[in-house]
Amino acid sequence: MDPIVEVVALLLGFLGWVLAGVALPNRYWKTSTVSGTVITTSTIYENLWMSCASDSTGVHDCREFPSLLALNGYIQASRALMITSIVLGAFGIVATLVGIQDASPGRGGSCSSSRDFFNPMFPGIKYEIGEGLYIGWCSAVLAIAGGSCLTCSCRLATEEK
Repeated sequence: MDPIVEVVALLLGFLGWVLAGVALPNRYWKTSTVSGTVITTSTIYENLWMSCASDSTGVHDCREFPSLLALNGYIQASRALMITSIVLGAFGIVATLVGIQDASPGRGGSCSSSRDFFNPMFPGIKYEIGEGLYIGWCSAVLAIAGGSCLTCSCRLATEEK
């Protein structure tokens, strides 16, 4: 196996795992939009754990979601998938560290939101995608890239033998 590909895969996987950990508690998974209003006095934003509002003076008021069973299905699924990705990512990093052969240190080496947003007759608050989702998407891309590098590294090793 090529040790450089293994180290790059480890770094990409680790960076993806860290970004998933940053995205999980981020408050801005979706934020209220300002389109169609002249004066915005408050902004509403949500994540997987709470809904918050902030006014123009900078005061934040947050309310945690009261019950797991009362949540929408996409929030329950998102919570489960994010926590699963962090747990499995930790196992993956440990497995990668154990499996790296030549790179020892001594050798140098959400659908309903968009539907409501574009519906001109929707009476509620319209939300835009927040920074938490972008961080989560970046972590997914990095994790997939790291896994692809590991897969290619294993494939190259079998072809050499």
